[in-house]
Amino acid sequence: FKQKTAYEICACLVGSEMCIRDRVSTQSTGRSKTSDSAALEARVAAARSLYAHVVAVFDELRDCRVFEIMRSGRHRGDYLCGTQARIVAMTTTHAALRRDALLELGFGFDSLVMEEAAQVLDIETLLPLLGQTRPARLRRATLIGDHHQLPPVVKSRALRRAANYEQSLFARWVRVGAPHVTLDAQARARPSLAALYAWRYSALRTLPAVNARRSVQLANAGLACTAQLIDVPDYNGVGESAPVAHFYQNLGEAEYVVALFMYMRVLGYPAASITLLATYNGQKQLLRDVVDARCAANPLFGRPAAITTVDKYQGQQNDIVLLSLVRTRHVGHLRDVRRLVVALSRARLGLYVFGRTSLFAACDELAPAFSQLSAACPSHRLALVRNERYGACERSADDTSPDERFEIQGVEQLGALVC
Repeated sequence: FKQKTAYEICACLVGSEMCIRDRVSTQSTGRSKTSDSAALEARVAAARSLYAHVVAVFDELRDCRVFEIMRSGRHRGDYLCGTQARIVAMTTTHAALRRDALLELGFGFDSLVMEEAAQVLDIETLLPLLGQTRPARLRRATLIGDHHQLPPVVKSRALRRAANYEQSLFARWVRVGAPHVTLDAQARARPSLAALYAWRYSALRTLPAVNARRSVQLANAGLACTAQLIDVPDYNGVGESAPVAHFYQNLGEAEYVVALFMYMRVLGYPAASITLLATYNGQKQLLRDVVDARCAANPLFGRPAAITTVDKYQGQQNDIVLLSLVRTRHVGHLRDVRRLVVALSRARLGLYVFGRTSLFAACDELAPAFSQLSAACPSHRLALVRNERYGACERSADDTSPDERFEIQGVEQLGALVC
């Protein structure tokens, strides 16, 4: 049976069907025509079903035989991409690098969806649109992005400034009034956090389902406020520093951020729910060094979910975000409001910003957000609450002045409290 071809099996099944019909016709004497006809149709249907199954098996074997000829994973992937795949996912960079190969395969697609399109260069947006042979099958292209957040990275200052090359095709189309749909509702953060960046959007509202979440209704255990700006003075007489050019660090903020992380871990917060962000690569590296020295070897603390820069964390989120602003002499590149929006919109439940309040609160570009952060705690000292633990806190998020509230005077006091 295994050595027969599909055509031979088909012939056998057809012959069986004729035999069934002849046998039923010869044995139909003395029986009702209705019962004979029903029995015949049932047997014929069974034979046809068996035939369809055998054909499907041989079709599958024919498709799999290709993989016996193609030995390399790359060739097999090309075959699947060109003949079998219904959805193909790749980066815009990969689409550009593999464009010639895709054209040779005769790769075609009807729809294109591009995520984070506002952070993609013009040429990186156009190449995927041109990634098929003529005549092209492409019927619709959907670009999804937020032009209020960070633009594409262009290292050449001449191209960035003179040619405005850092503006994405997505942002250009929005500026010239191309038809587009603007989402006016968010489902990520609690309303008090969404208000920090809602002023950059037109009528941004919070979905009712967010307010119904228990985690949104309750306060963050051990912390008086859900969002706060904490002032960090010079630590041992030093504010920002730069061991090498543009490698900005701030040891006082790094110690303060890690101390708060340790405090939250003592209260029972999962390490996976906390992210440490910095506005400069130098501070990111310093935060990692401090975490390695203070927390990594102790299973009580461990490592947070991520320690990275604001720019690298675009498109990601976490429950709690501890943000270090680093600079103490100049505002720096945080003056770009798009970077500010990214920094403030990463947290779902709690955002705690460490920086020189006299510097950043006086910046006009940042005033709409920093005025709200300052209003939560005008003293700009970290406000904590005694006798609360993660998972057992029933205090409302609106109750920012409980009886057990107290304020931390500096990083030294918080470090002593944790130790």
